[in-house]
Amino acid sequence: MRGHGRHIAGHVGIMPTDRFGSELGGSMSIGVLLMTHEGVGKALVAAARHVMPQLPLKVAAMEVAADADVSATREATTRHLRDLDDGDGVLVLSDLYGATPCNIGLSMCDLGAHVRCVSGLNLPMLLRVMNYADKPLEELAEIAASGGRRGIFIDHA
Repeated sequence: MRGHGRHIAGHVGIMPTDRFGSELGGSMSIGVLLMTHEGVGKALVAAARHVMPQLPLKVAAMEVAADADVSATREATTRHLRDLDDGDGVLVLSDLYGATPCNIGLSMCDLGAHVRCVSGLNLPMLLRVMNYADKPLEELAEIAASGGRRGIFIDHA
């Protein structure tokens, strides 16, 4: 429904399996929600699945359209957080600090949700998070930021 002010962000389905395709059980299980502009979140999840076909954490992508209804997107985000949180919290990864997707993610913290937000999302960040799936939320947020930074290189021309 583009252009009608009621467009709700798209999403990628939740994958509740470990890297071997088994259902996640009694261990730590952080959910991961990508809050991005259109076309970014789904592409990063697809790229991560190319490298790691069975993602070890539940993941969803909310892509926020330029004409998205912010209130409806907040409601959809709240539903995703509930679906992703098995009691250990949700790591929200956003593409651009200060932009609408990031601001919606940050507003979830104000609602009392067990959420940590990290901006500057890139593929190395997402893969790093998936490789440390057993870490608690606070540590996983630090790992995400570190993975994002360490994935940036400048050639030595």
